[in-house]
Amino acid sequence: MPATLEQKQAPAKNPNSPNRKFPLERTRNIGIAAHIDAGKTTLTERVLFYTGMIHKIGEVHEGTTVTDWMEQERERGITITSAATTCAWTQRQEAGVYKIFEGIKQRINIIDTPGHVDFTAEVERSLRVLDGAIAVFDAVAGVQPQSETVWRQATKYNVPCIAFINKMDRVGADFKMSIDSMRQKLGANAWPVLLPLGKEDQFKGQIDVINKKAVVYSDSDQLGSTYELADVPKEYVDLVEKAYADLVEQISNLDDEVAEAVLDEKPVPPELLKAGIRRQTIANKFVPVVAGSALKNKGVQYLVDAVVDYLPSPLDIPPAKGMEPDTHEPMEAPTDDNAPFCSLAFKLWSDPFVGKLVFFRVYSGTLSKGDTVYNPRTNKRERISRLIQIQADKREDIETCYSGDIAAIVGIKNITTGDTLCDEDHPILLEPPSFPDPVISMAIEPKTKLDQEKMATALQRLAEEDPTFRVYTHEDTGQTIIAGMGELHLEIIRDRMFREFKVDANAGKPQIAYRETITSNAHGVGKLIKQSGGRGQYGHVEVDVRPGDRGKGLVVENKIVGGIIPREYIPAVKKGIQEAVLNGVLGGYPVVDVEVDIVYGSFHEVDSSELAFKLAAIFAMKDGFKQGKPILLEPIMKVENITPEEFQGDICGDLSRRRGSINSIETRGNLAIIHAEVPLAELFGYATAIRSLSKGRSSYSMEPSHFQPVPPNLVPAILDQKEDK
Repeated sequence: MPATLEQKQAPAKNPNSPNRKFPLERTRNIGIAAHIDAGKTTLTERVLFYTGMIHKIGEVHEGTTVTDWMEQERERGITITSAATTCAWTQRQEAGVYKIFEGIKQRINIIDTPGHVDFTAEVERSLRVLDGAIAVFDAVAGVQPQSETVWRQATKYNVPCIAFINKMDRVGADFKMSIDSMRQKLGANAWPVLLPLGKEDQFKGQIDVINKKAVVYSDSDQLGSTYELADVPKEYVDLVEKAYADLVEQISNLDDEVAEAVLDEKPVPPELLKAGIRRQTIANKFVPVVAGSALKNKGVQYLVDAVVDYLPSPLDIPPAKGMEPDTHEPMEAPTDDNAPFCSLAFKLWSDPFVGKLVFFRVYSGTLSKGDTVYNPRTNKRERISRLIQIQADKREDIETCYSGDIAAIVGIKNITTGDTLCDEDHPILLEPPSFPDPVISMAIEPKTKLDQEKMATALQRLAEEDPTFRVYTHEDTGQTIIAGMGELHLEIIRDRMFREFKVDANAGKPQIAYRETITSNAHGVGKLIKQSGGRGQYGHVEVDVRPGDRGKGLVVENKIVGGIIPREYIPAVKKGIQEAVLNGVLGGYPVVDVEVDIVYGSFHEVDSSELAFKLAAIFAMKDGFKQGKPILLEPIMKVENITPEEFQGDICGDLSRRRGSINSIETRGNLAIIHAEVPLAELFGYATAIRSLSKGRSSYSMEPSHFQPVPPNLVPAILDQKEDK
């Protein structure tokens, strides 16, 4: 059994501090995540309005939303950075309708995440600290490529989800197709708890499957605040009965208590069925599905009820897992205000009003102004001078935050995304979120000498905030290179440099992040022998290199026997191997997916040193790469193109010209959905190209898929291009 964080201090039976406004069981930490343009920010805005946090609904297309507050977000109508906000909700008491937490005030902490693939790190770090999520799907498009990415991220962190099929008012909305695509593409055990009442321009509200009631929104109330409960219309009775029977059957297959009632042939009361759905949703075995239209203000209140009813409180999820920083023994941080303090810093942000903010999620204990926190990664402690909570578009100073809370510290130093902040007497290291490597880079230089210093500061601050944004200096040219997840990502970085840091910079053409690997087994020999009077340098290393499994990175094994390389020099050899893979022998690109065995070498009693063995290892690796038939790898993107059927041939032809391979074509109504894999190098300017090919009627989305070998005939041109730079 892993040790718990409160080894010296047993927790009280009640995990709640008497000072907190909302007990843990009445707290929900949720994220809203989906493909770009599915309606996440619009939905967040409605939730804030119906919970009374804001008094006027903002719109994405008008640039007036609370969570999209950056100028770039409002101009483009997209979310770039995840925004945290807090609201309170009480389920309304309504005749004949059973709700689990009816009439009890709940706190809901919401993080609205970006949908664009370039900002996938924002989703990754948000899901790492959330207890539940609303996955939003477009009722016309169903599951889209970025929906799959978000779902995989939620699965990785075991985050229970509710599905919200949005845009039921759109022409072509298809609720059944959307659920079917969730089951097929995501493998989700998804079943409706709130069916749509009508669709397209006839969409009027929802049908509550469990209580068998219709929720009808008033046409005279544009804000969607008024709705009435009615009997299910006759034409929907059979549909509701079938949906109810399916729901009971699915839950009884998973949940013992519901199964017992079904086997005893007793009726399943709403409270029993809802409790079963809650248990199975929290166990990640079931996904409740809700229909609605956030833009038309229909169906949001019952979605918030479903969040409260089915998604977990901090007490419903397992304790946060970590390890003791020195011994690496597994530890747990229980959700308990009385336990020692433990939290994870998941986001850094330069706020225009209050300065540097560190967003953190408290897993156990409490933190008050004036307390000192300890960072086990840096072994540094820091005093907390100011704590704030984001309440819609306001920043509210707070005295104390409790376990399960999401808040921000102002002005803390020496911290990076993923750091643990804890009690110094009870240190614990939590697992940080993981982030993908950048796929695109470009050179950047300041326009004037005056901008030089400001640019360095700006890039450092932006790199601190964004774990998928990298800055480095090119070894050969001395240029400053910035790398990120896509063209839009780097464009936003440049825009932020100009607006927030007043740095004007020129940028080169975006460059592809190529990789190198080897295709055959090889033996590499590296020797460093220098004798120039006095003490010399001697190192001799031999390695066997072979191709590794795709995606496995670098694997190093020490096969030295008999001390032919003394044990104290082996770490230096390994360090040399790790440095060698940063620059390959073809074009100086990083080398991936190789397995290395350290097999032979020799040493000199006097002249050998760690540096000599490190350099010898680098020479041995370079020699092995040359013998191992090296090849160049390029990033491949998964592309989904949605186009009217009349343009299908032109779009497919264009993808083929771009070295794309078309995997499948679906037909939905008069639209063709083309799934293809295309090299990133061929996708620059793609948005403009498909606009002209389809008279502006096609749309596309893409996300990184994998690396694959560059065709041999293209390699010389890529390497020449690299040399020219």
